[in-house]
Amino acid sequence: MESYFPVLVFLVVALAIGVLPMVFGWILGPRRPDPEKYSPYECGFEPFEDARIKFDVRYYLIAILFILFDLEIALLFPWGVTFNEMITAGANAWYAFTTVLIFLAVLVLGYAVEWKNGALDWE
Repeated sequence: MESYFPVLVFLVVALAIGVLPMVFGWILGPRRPDPEKYSPYECGFEPFEDARIKFDVRYYLIAILFILFDLEIALLFPWGVTFNEMITAGANAWYAFTTVLIFLAVLVLGYAVEWKNGALDWE
């Protein structure tokens, strides 16, 4: 049972960090109801259509492309951090460098294809 004590302490601290700020904000925060606070807000003006309208696919396409290229760029960080270690561990420096160049070439090629197809154009 004593081996679970650190886990219990961790859960209590995590719960306190998550719940205590909300409780303090609710207790100490001002309560001044105002019709403006409870009115619907959409980009600075009143909403003029139903919330269930069809959304333009371009928003999703741009978001997916952003996530895709952002994740691919994030894969460069582990390579950059371990490049010196790969060389000192006896790995061929040209092999490590060539692999990342191939990765970047595929990334740039994908970006060029998306740009050529007009996926990044916003009308």
